[in-house]
Amino acid sequence: MRRAAMRFWLALVTVFCVAGTAGVASSSASAATGSPITIGLICSCTGPAGPEYLGVQGAFLARIDLQNAQGGVNGHKIQMIFEDDATSPAQDPTAVQTVLSKHVLGIVAVSAVFFGGAKFANQAGVPVTGASSDGPEWGQQPYTNMFASDTGSVDPKYPVSTALGKFLVSHGGSVVGSYGYGISPSSSRSAIATVRSVIHAGGKQGVLDISVPFGSVAFGPEALAAKAANITGLYAGMVDSSNFAMATAMKQAGVHLKAVVFPTGYEPSAVTSPAWPELQGDYFDTEFRPFAVPDAGTKAMQAALEKYDHFSSTRFPTLNEYEAWVGADLMIQGIQRSGKNPTSAGIIKALRSVKSYNGGGLLATSINYSTVFGHDLPQQCGWYLQAKKSGFALVSKKPFCGTDLPGTSTATAG
Repeated sequence: MRRAAMRFWLALVTVFCVAGTAGVASSSASAATGSPITIGLICSCTGPAGPEYLGVQGAFLARIDLQNAQGGVNGHKIQMIFEDDATSPAQDPTAVQTVLSKHVLGIVAVSAVFFGGAKFANQAGVPVTGASSDGPEWGQQPYTNMFASDTGSVDPKYPVSTALGKFLVSHGGSVVGSYGYGISPSSSRSAIATVRSVIHAGGKQGVLDISVPFGSVAFGPEALAAKAANITGLYAGMVDSSNFAMATAMKQAGVHLKAVVFPTGYEPSAVTSPAWPELQGDYFDTEFRPFAVPDAGTKAMQAALEKYDHFSSTRFPTLNEYEAWVGADLMIQGIQRSGKNPTSAGIIKALRSVKSYNGGGLLATSINYSTVFGHDLPQQCGWYLQAKKSGFALVSKKPFCGTDLPGTSTATAG
């Protein structure tokens, strides 16, 4: 199961550069003289997933403000139209149609339910960049107007990756307990895929439980069952409240865990949460380069967030703030490469010719948009951080990578 799909779907589906590395797009710092370009932003900023999307608008605008301060794109300033889909598949089509009615050249989607309105952007021939969080349309025909700025595309079969299994087994979690929500196909798939990945890495299944009620924070029986199965590794593909409650229950029951991995939770708010003492030693992963591993991309992003979004010098972005930044950045790349008089069709053509994009260094691997549609990246990489008393500590400055296991699929699992 791809890391990005796990991260985003868990919170919401349960609700019912041309050649060379592309960096931060730049233009002449001279004043923009062309007519403004409008980009739409669709966000699940309220509703059930609202807390997961705090800061999305600010991060998106920081990337736009940075570009406009450099003279815009080919002499055009960029404007934003924002619509909130309220985490509602029924409301997302209205949000998409509303921004389309404003004659946007492109849409950035940082939404858990964009599948609801994706067809309208496709029918209008408008390019979409953003988070591949909500469904397989990012890699399915006819949605070739969509460009996932985090993963490049989606393999609709959702094959099993070697990455998580290798990490768990190499850190002592060779007997895994893996948990997911019963009503969420994505959560269930990620739990099943984790077990398969561990087995491939030489470990074995201790517990596989994909019947957890959504939002549950009571895990006494599950902890006792895990203790009886002698699990040494734990994966919990659920929202933070459930994951953190499970970690607490396991420790209270005396389960001797050597490796605990959560696909969500690497957020500034986790450090100040009541559960933080119980999370000590647990691992969190992120597909975006942490600010603790600085490069040109993180430095540019950090400076812009401090200047335009009032970040402190010590704060790091949430997952969806990263998503909003790279979504805006990739759209800017497409506009810049489409010429002085950009059109939606021209941007789509330009983006499909980008062969090496990594968000200016924010992504661990580069994306070739001319070949990736409908497939996972050849390697799926990310960084792991461990909860320590004073905050998150990097396990390694180098990203941890895996590949898809040929012939595997979890698309119908759960």
